[in-house]
Amino acid sequence: MFARLREDIACILERDPAARSRWEVLTCYPGLHALVMHRWAHALWQRGLRWPARFVSHLARWFTGIEIHPGATIGRRVFIDHGMGLVIGETAEVGDECTLYHGVTLGGTSLEKGAKRHPTLGRGVIVSAGAKVLGGFTVGDGARVGSNAVLLQAVPAGATAVGIPARILAKSADGERERAAAKLGFSAYGLTQGDDPVAQALKGLIDHAGSHEQQIALLWQAIEKLSARSRELPLTDCVPLEARTEADFDGERLSRLVK
Repeated sequence: MFARLREDIACILERDPAARSRWEVLTCYPGLHALVMHRWAHALWQRGLRWPARFVSHLARWFTGIEIHPGATIGRRVFIDHGMGLVIGETAEVGDECTLYHGVTLGGTSLEKGAKRHPTLGRGVIVSAGAKVLGGFTVGDGARVGSNAVLLQAVPAGATAVGIPARILAKSADGERERAAAKLGFSAYGLTQGDDPVAQALKGLIDHAGSHEQQIALLWQAIEKLSARSRELPLTDCVPLEARTEADFDGERLSRLVK
């Protein structure tokens, strides 16, 4: 028990730059308190003491604002950051090294009792603030779920899911995105720059509109130059068109050629 507690404290100190000391983590981090109380509730649940297990989880929810069903399975070195409003359902499984932020829901879409209704998170998964992962599917190792995403399907290992409903973004073939993320360090909200295809599409449209504006400006400049040149040309004699002779037209053409 104490070994797991030391692991949890070290995990928080490693991932949260706001954590200053072990004592601060032990006394002031509700995510840690919720995990410790869940272990008590889960032990009671496995022994068939269902009501005491639910009551302990109810107390944990009251003290921390984090609701973890005693039947859920939580791995080692899981970090719940802030945690307020986080909900983990009965058949959910959270792998080692996972990170969950406030407002996350690991919920179910089925009402069938005894079935696998809640998601399974692999090792090192990051679920960002406000994300909803709903269903009995698996989120692969190292995957990321973007902030406020609504995920309704399985995610391959190392991929990123963003949007409502969530779209799956596979790892880049050349690893450029992963190298950029590694340079930035730990991504607090499970997203690296350029992950969202909608944002990329909007950026492309804005760039396209900007290039059109530049072309229109160049066209206006050309029109203004032509207008200035036409104003410099002399006006023809005010002779009615029907009264002009061929010589008049030849003279005008010749004067323009000379100029």
